Amino acid sequence: MAETSATEWIRHFQDALWLEQGLSANTLSAYGTDIRLFAGWLGERCSLTGVGAPEISAYLGEKLQKGASPRSSARLLSSLRKFYGYLVREGHVANDPTQTIDAPYIGHPLPHSLSESDVERLLAAPDSGTPAGLRDRAMLELLYATGLRVTELVTLRLEQVNSRQGLVAVRGKGSKDRLVPLREDALNWLEHYLRDTRGELLAGRDCPHIFVTNRGAAMTRQAFWHIIKRHAHRAGIFAALSPHTLRHAFATHLLNHGADLRVVQLLLGHSDLSSTQIYTHIARERLKELHARCHPRG
Repeated sequence: MAETSATEWIRHFQDALWLEQGLSANTLSAYGTDIRLFAGWLGERCSLTGVGAPEISAYLGEKLQKGASPRSSARLLSSLRKFYGYLVREGHVANDPTQTIDAPYIGHPLPHSLSESDVERLLAAPDSGTPAGLRDRAMLELLYATGLRVTELVTLRLEQVNSRQGLVAVRGKGSKDRLVPLREDALNWLEHYLRDTRGELLAGRDCPHIFVTNRGAAMTRQAFWHIIKRHAHRAGIFAALSPHTLRHAFATHLLNHGADLRVVQLLLGHSDLSSTQIYTHIARERLKELHARCHPRG
């Protein structure tokens, strides 16, 4: 098939995805790039509509030989499956050549977590004698105490916190609501910040969110990422770290201390238990590490 014909197929495919699924421009562009590269690799071998499983297997195999990761190959196969699924639905081809091809095994990478002593050092790193330091301490305490996602933390509003009952009402992914207990020490830091510091940072400005920047604007994900990196460095923690790391630590430490997996699932706001089960692997790895280090024949 000539290049212009391949371009037309890709354009029709992207239009269909946009109409049927409302995908973003970036996602549509990524699918288009994957199909375009495949069409370029086919060259004179055959047309896009004449492809069989051998061509797709050869293409993916060549990508792997050139150093593509299993995750990258899985993404390419996913793009091809969407494309040929569209061609089958529209009656342009009789069979989907990707159906007999297995996706490469990716596995589930274990998220990086922190030890309990690391967390304690991180929480103590901000200078709580300054307005910004007190705010940072309250944010870190709240993040570790609740396991909130960073977006849930920076968009938290005053009316979502019930100090009397020690609960935080969280609206998570997919607009799903959950209640998360707020332990006393984190609540004390939060109330200290709200009473003594937030008004000073706002300096007369109005902001619906609890946590604000030094300029009185709502805290952003990016700004908090820099804050946590700075305090981690001060605490002597030089491993890769992000706000999500404290969410991982929250879940891992709960399981290490005997929490039920389904309770952790509810606290994290996971819709599927399989998303939470990865933390059992972290707990097991930690146990193996402790055994190897402490057992006389470890």
